[in-house]
Amino acid sequence: MNDGVLSNVLIVVSLTLVLVGAAAVVLTRHPSKQAVVLSCYGLLLTILFVAFQAPDVALSQVAIGTAVVPLIVVLSIRKISLIRAEHTRATDQKEGK
Repeated sequence: MNDGVLSNVLIVVSLTLVLVGAAAVVLTRHPSKQAVVLSCYGLLLTILFVAFQAPDVALSQVAIGTAVVPLIVVLSIRKISLIRAEHTRATDQKEGK
């Protein structure tokens, strides 16, 4: 196969996978599951950036989009659930339950 044809096929496959991954992120309802899907989506974007021959952007995507952002989302979800549980306990104590 010609090198240009192979690279075009790789780009088309990468774009298709990114499209499917984006739809999966949007359609996932539970926030903690969505963080995992978002991390997988970051890996798909990394593959796309490598296919476009942008290794510096791919490295940034791996570091930030695949690791840091999902971690921040999961930690935020945990903190919110702890705050809600504390608020529920305080409300129950106030009402005498």
